[in-house]
Order: sequence, then C-alpha cells, then structure tokens
Amino acid sequence: MSRRPCAFRQRDIARAVRGAEAASVEIGRLDIDLATGKISIVPAAKLRAASDLDQELAEFEARHGQS
Repeated sequence: MSRRPCAFRQRDIARAVRGAEAASVEIGRLDIDLATGKISIVPAAKLRAASDLDQELAEFEARHGQS
C-alpha cells in the first residue's frame, strides 16, 4: 500500500498565516483537514466569544439550580 502525497505543504500554511496577518486577523486556531488539505483559520475573537457564552451559561445554570 503506497502513501498518498501530502495534500498541503508548509508554504501553504505560511501563506494562509501571512494572509490573515495582512488582514489584521488575530489567529486563535488553525485547522487543517489532512485528507483534502483545506486550511481553516479561526479568529481569536470568535474563540473568546464562544468561551464567554459557555461561562455565561454555566453562571445561569448555577443561579437557577440546573447542572
């Protein structure tokens, strides 16, 4: 069984990161689909917003006696 060639290269990642930085996007997470080579950049602001919602939900459940 032979190995498939890699769907992405380091230069592809570097290009995506440089593009995000050029657009003034603070990178929170970089996801790579190994099968297709699709590179997804999740902005840090989106990650912070999600964690804020999780914290708010936990506080709500604590106040109202749900777990």
